[in-house]
Amino acid sequence: MFRKTWLFAVLVLGFSLGSSALHAQSSPYPSRPIRIIVPFAPGGSADVAARILSQRLSEILKQSVFVENKAGAGASIGVQYVANAAPDGYTYLMTSPALLVNAAWSGNAGYDPDKDFAPVSMASNTPMGIFVGEKVNANTLEELKQLAFKEKLSYATAGNATPPNITCENLFNLIWKADITHIPYKGSGPALLATVAGETAITCGAMTGVSQFAKQGKVKVLAISSEKHLASLPNVPTLTELGYPNLRNDLWNGIFAPAKTPLAIREKMNQAINIALLNPELLEKYDQNDLLPFGGNIKQTTEFVAAESERWNKTIKEMKAKAPK
Repeated sequence: MFRKTWLFAVLVLGFSLGSSALHAQSSPYPSRPIRIIVPFAPGGSADVAARILSQRLSEILKQSVFVENKAGAGASIGVQYVANAAPDGYTYLMTSPALLVNAAWSGNAGYDPDKDFAPVSMASNTPMGIFVGEKVNANTLEELKQLAFKEKLSYATAGNATPPNITCENLFNLIWKADITHIPYKGSGPALLATVAGETAITCGAMTGVSQFAKQGKVKVLAISSEKHLASLPNVPTLTELGYPNLRNDLWNGIFAPAKTPLAIREKMNQAINIALLNPELLEKYDQNDLLPFGGNIKQTTEFVAAESERWNKTIKEMKAKAPK
């Protein structure tokens, strides 16, 4: 996994000349506005990261870069839209591991992550959290487990076959063997608000935007999926610490282009993204939203996505093997 320290070391050494290389290319690209499609509703980690990043990309590329949400069907609607877009560098996808998970889980997502997309860069990373509403009678994950056998509970996620859905289905129904009903929403933002409002007892989702509600007492964060504690909520334990080391689920957000987009265009966007990720104002906004900068060149990004695809395929096969027949 890429680290924040790795990002800065690589960017300082590998992208210090990026700005001059960016403007030295003879190609007129970009000559018109660029769209970043987010396949989730506004307010989630992919949406927040895309909007923060797009502001800097507009400055670097000297062209408007705007974000458009196309949510639904576990992110498949927006993903399919980009898969079918012209491979000209004016339409990109900002998505999470849902790109890989949805395809592996359903077997018929309407797209092939390997054939329909070309990785451009990783933009951010954030852990998944398991959190409950303020009125839920559980202050720890173990207390939630006990409560699940006493009361009928439901949990919200950003949609069917998204990484939080797979992770919490694994934990709640296969490991705990508790009957907790899944309620899919069109993004992690709406899922979070559902638990804040008391519509669902639990949300499994990205930690983006959660800390502000936790500090207000609107939600209680019981566990996070990362290896380390969050700086904004240092007392929240990790799933590994709680005895679930196999449930690591970092919700990265990556930029992808339609498969046949020319390499020169993707490299230009990759350079722009990595330059943007060094901007102090962007880093401050990332920090406020519990997002970590990611970065990396196209080769590193492609290798990371391939490793993630292998990991999720293995996880899903194991889950299906454990599922009741």
